[in-house]
Amino acid sequence: MNALLALPVVLPLLGAGVSVLVGRSRRAQRAVSITVLTAIAAVAVALLIQVDDRGVVVTSAGGWPAPMGITLVADRFSAVMLLTAAVMLLAVLLYAIGQPGAERNHVGFQSVYLVLAAGVNAAFLTGDLFNLFVGIEMMLTASYVLITLGGRLDQVRSGMTYVVISLMASALFLAALAFTYAAAGTVNMADLAGVVAGLPDGTRAALAGLFLVVFGIKAGLFPLFFWLPDSYPTAPSPVTAIFAGLLTKVGVYAIIRTQTLIFPGALPRWLVLTVAALTMVTGVLGAIAQDDVKRILSFHIISHIGYMIMGLGLATVAGLAGAVFYTVHHIVVKTGLFLTGGLIEHHGGSSRLSRLGNMVRTAPLLAVLFLVPALSLAGIPPLSGFVAKLSLIDAAVADRQWPMVASSVAVSFLTLFALMKIWFGVFWNGPDEPDAIEPPATAAAPGPALMLAPTIVLALGAVLIGLGGGPLYDYSVRAAEQLHDPTAYVAAVLGEGP
Repeated sequence: MNALLALPVVLPLLGAGVSVLVGRSRRAQRAVSITVLTAIAAVAVALLIQVDDRGVVVTSAGGWPAPMGITLVADRFSAVMLLTAAVMLLAVLLYAIGQPGAERNHVGFQSVYLVLAAGVNAAFLTGDLFNLFVGIEMMLTASYVLITLGGRLDQVRSGMTYVVISLMASALFLAALAFTYAAAGTVNMADLAGVVAGLPDGTRAALAGLFLVVFGIKAGLFPLFFWLPDSYPTAPSPVTAIFAGLLTKVGVYAIIRTQTLIFPGALPRWLVLTVAALTMVTGVLGAIAQDDVKRILSFHIISHIGYMIMGLGLATVAGLAGAVFYTVHHIVVKTGLFLTGGLIEHHGGSSRLSRLGNMVRTAPLLAVLFLVPALSLAGIPPLSGFVAKLSLIDAAVADRQWPMVASSVAVSFLTLFALMKIWFGVFWNGPDEPDAIEPPATAAAPGPALMLAPTIVLALGAVLIGLGGGPLYDYSVRAAEQLHDPTAYVAAVLGEGP
């Protein structure tokens, strides 16, 4: 089972190489990518069952033990993130194959997409900060290509902002690594858990704050989110979907992992909770002010990152469980919403609310595919968002964090308002602009079958996670217990177990 840990990183890199070699055959490229991502999903299922049943799984490259060697680690949190990522990567790939766009027009899409998958998986499984940097950089390098596919002027301009901000964050990450190594003499996260605890409080707080800023840029935390709403909407729809659903959650994962394992209690709870509340509020207010489907959904990414950080700031098992559950829910729902946004643009010819309308008559299936994840994002029962938000609000009530309770409830209502703005603009009312081309009044297929199928699956996922949320929440509690008390993680990595 330990040998399986390397496969989610190695397989997509090998697949990317094979995809380049068979570049003359688009069918062969697609077969390679689908096979690789399906295999990774199967490996992720096996790892999740293993870590939930037997505990943390560890492997060391070349037989070099931690903290000297390169260590890959899977615990409950990383395993559920790996599985969720694998499913989303496969769903979005199928959508991209079905869409007349980026994947069909660019021979390098498949290989770059697999490199992105390798970087995401490496970030979830690595056991040291330097290889976390490597995994994130692998992911970002691929994203630089994907975000500018098509070469339109607005894409290149927004892509340049994304690249510059990402490079600045990477430089800051390297500086944080250097400071950490200078202070602790190691970058292995399990080893740092013990060494950093002995550092002066000021040093611990400074390092914790620096890493919060580094990963906060990647996650889109307040006030570091300014790059996100302009960068994501200009990319091709499947690229935007995987960026929105998954890439920001790599930043969230890194924040939760480092703050619970390396820097527990180093930052005051009020600071983390304040950042979470401001992220929630500014994101949803930005969404309300927009008149474009993709921009509204992009601001909602920011808003709901705040809920995940709220769970971290509560610093309780219940709060962390809510953060884990919310992260999984949000990846599924947000990816589904952006795929639906792509179908709206495909069917209506635009994503601007003023140029769309009456799609409830022309594309009733598309109306349902939007409404289900939208209501889930707003927290309407019995969908997944209701369970996720209820778990966080219940944890905040138990901890008597009344401002966070009020913020969470208020932002939920504002989220519903912003999403209903899309509903009325796209599906109910007619176009506002006189030159807008309205689709024919008779119902028609809203898009190719291969675009519709993964979107339907993700919409069903929002329903199933809500209706059957008990087992996932119980798993989230077990994952939160490992995060809250990382003794088993440290012992497994450093070989201190029985």
